[in-house]
Amino acid sequence: MSIELNHTIVHARDPQASAAFLAEILGRGAPVRFGPFHGVELDNGVTLDFIRADGELIIEHYAFLVSEEEFDQIFGRIQARELPYWADPAHQQPGRINHHDGGRGVYWNDPDGHYLEIITRPYGSGG
Repeated sequence: MSIELNHTIVHARDPQASAAFLAEILGRGAPVRFGPFHGVELDNGVTLDFIRADGELIIEHYAFLVSEEEFDQIFGRIQARELPYWADPAHQQPGRINHHDGGRGVYWNDPDGHYLEIITRPYGSGG
């Protein structure tokens, strides 16, 4: 049996709104409710399960490998919403995308401050 990531839990102040935000930006279907979770399913079967967090949030980073066409669509939605974006995780290069490994990448934050990223080439893949 191979080992695959199945799901991860994302803490959010408003899990329904945060899941909907991610689903809309990535062009996914509406989040699916399962118990206290609002799940956003990705094409590789991994689900991001958003759950309410009332205490201090630990800010996490979620990176999504996408095709060039998907990058254009997602980046278009980021720009249409006038969301701040950066070429780097430290937010030192605002309004830019990166071209690491011959691809493209961009970072933005979700409503709770989690770092979201789309890349068209895995880091370290050359190019």
